Amino acid sequence: MRTGAIINDTAGAGNSAAPDVVDVVALGESMVAFLPGRPGRLADVPSFERAVGGAESNVACALAAAGHTARWVSRVGADGFGTHVVERIAGYGVDVASVTRDPHRPTGVYFRTAGDRGTGAHEVAYYRAGSAASAMSPDTVDLAAVRACRVLHLSGITAALSGDCLRLVYELTAPGPSRPLVSFDVNYRPALWPGADGPRVLLELARRADVVFVGDDEARAAWGLHGGAAVVEALPEPATVVVKYGAGGAAAFDRDTDGMADAGGTATIVRAPKVDVVAHVGAGDAFAAGFLSGTLRGLPVRDRLRLGHLFAAAALTAPGDLAAPPARDHADRLTALDDTAWERLRLAPGWTQAARATEEANTP
Repeated sequence: MRTGAIINDTAGAGNSAAPDVVDVVALGESMVAFLPGRPGRLADVPSFERAVGGAESNVACALAAAGHTARWVSRVGADGFGTHVVERIAGYGVDVASVTRDPHRPTGVYFRTAGDRGTGAHEVAYYRAGSAASAMSPDTVDLAAVRACRVLHLSGITAALSGDCLRLVYELTAPGPSRPLVSFDVNYRPALWPGADGPRVLLELARRADVVFVGDDEARAAWGLHGGAAVVEALPEPATVVVKYGAGGAAAFDRDTDGMADAGGTATIVRAPKVDVVAHVGAGDAFAAGFLSGTLRGLPVRDRLRLGHLFAAAALTAPGDLAAPPARDHADRLTALDDTAWERLRLAPGWTQAARATEEANTP
């Protein structure tokens, strides 16, 4: 599988070779993220470290690190920042051959403070208007490469970037014989939806997906819905709806389960393990990656939720947006714990690396 090439700015229909089918395709914007060297207001921070941030590419990187084949599809500028983004994502083993370089539009960048996103002290300054990724459309993206997968992962962020991006997301979520299983993370960002259309559009897109991820807080803010039952009632079409409650855990409503209890599907609730948090950034993307990893492996819904929590715990116990997930055999051992042992589980910084070190030491 190709992982390092970047194609030139051409329409998606120009690629004649049939793309390889991968486990997951993630489509969306990734930007250069500047992380503060110390806590404080953006006005006071003297220096920043460069990283990469993007909800969809985070999912692709985590799944590739977990042993799945993953492709990231997007557009970046023909600039050094675009090169950095693509090289970093490719370094996780993600196929980036369908990423387009745009000579006329820049790669997006953003700066953020070290505070928790959930506090009023947290600041983020985005410089993404008119970015290369905002020019994604059915005419500028290789649709064959996007659809050549078992799971296509999208988010509401992409739909908010531009009218062309929204048109692309509508195209990819339309029913049809070539459509893979569509995973949609609502990712409601009010600042990206200056008008009143955002919640309505996100609800419509979620109803067109097969698997939906939404935070309980997002559902309240966007749709005025309280609790998982209300969310799943508002989303009657998706086969699986996952409602996340932060440290309180997550519930999956699965309509594919035989003998489902009611029209909302069979509800499976799994509490999150206790975690010594380093940074909250990227946990939602990691959770989606873990759940999708379990989906690709055909695991029961409970185990998919537990994998989501374990992948999220890897992100929560490491700085930055991206963190290596636990090795598969270690994650599987934790996933198989009985309910009492799972409830007692506590994960501290370094828990994934410590497990790897132990396994390597025991290898003859």
